[in-house]
Amino acid sequence: MKLVSLLFALASVGSATAFAPAKIASRSMVSTNMAASEEFYIDEERRFLMNLILVGSATLTIGAIGVPYIAFFVPPGSGGGSGGTPAKDALGNDIFAQAYLQSKPANDRSLAQGLKGDATYLIVKEDKTLEKYGLNAVCTHLGCVVPWSPANNKFMCPCHGSQYAPDGSVVRGPAPLPLALAHLDVAEDGKILFSPWTEDDFRTGSKGWWN
Repeated sequence: MKLVSLLFALASVGSATAFAPAKIASRSMVSTNMAASEEFYIDEERRFLMNLILVGSATLTIGAIGVPYIAFFVPPGSGGGSGGTPAKDALGNDIFAQAYLQSKPANDRSLAQGLKGDATYLIVKEDKTLEKYGLNAVCTHLGCVVPWSPANNKFMCPCHGSQYAPDGSVVRGPAPLPLALAHLDVAEDGKILFSPWTEDDFRTGSKGWWN
């Protein structure tokens, strides 16, 4: 009987010992999983923060480059209002209407710096006032600057022989289109101003090809 009791006691101790490591291992696995979850959560936060920084930096860079680029192509004024780009002489000085008219004869057509820096004709009418438009001097054939010929009362291109009437209409090819128009106004301070011509071309009755 004593032998049986001893064997039963040993078996009980063995069973308890056999199950004890399993509990320790279970606790260890839970701790490991919790630590891994915390690390994953921290990594997700870092990744989200880095993405925000990258997106913000890219937006600022694109804005810094894109805004000035777009602004370069936006005209400083539009229509025939008082706002516009000051006409400038060969030295880059603003041209004032009163002084200009005093220095030019009737029917004169002289060059000034106009919209986007293009050479543009100022036209003095018979009554010694300025025409309400300027003519872009760039030939519509291949881009030469077309001089005014007072003797022939025409704009005559020396490159390929194109000719234009006093209002810039095509008289002879190969130029396919009339000279571009720009509005001309005089500001309150007397400066001559150019602004884009967005209406129909009065010479053709249709939309200006430069728009």
